[in-house]
Amino acid sequence: MKFTLDARAGINLIRAYSEHELRIGERIVVASCIVTADTLITDWSVTTPDELNLILLAPLLALTPQIVLLGAAAELRAAPANLRALLAQHGIALEVMDLGAACRTFNILVQEERRVAAALFLKKEPR
Repeated sequence: MKFTLDARAGINLIRAYSEHELRIGERIVVASCIVTADTLITDWSVTTPDELNLILLAPLLALTPQIVLLGAAAELRAAPANLRALLAQHGIALEVMDLGAACRTFNILVQEERRVAAALFLKKEPR
């Protein structure tokens, strides 16, 4: 699905998404990533939300978001209680949703100048 918002210059917005690919600004992303208004981390080694732990969340926590959106192209269960507790200890709200909803919500929150980070998980292309 493709969509576009009018935006402040120089911020990351998700311009298009599919279960295998994201277009963030003019960059094409084909693997799990972390995105904020001004940061895009594409070398994140996490491939599924089930892998998340304190060590793997360190790059995200370093960005000091107020809200974390967890979005996945694959079916996503509710976040484990320990993950919610970990983020709550840092004063961070967590929302879990499908990839499309996470992309749309991210763009809205960025436009509102909220400190939001999205951890987005894509499906691997079939070989």
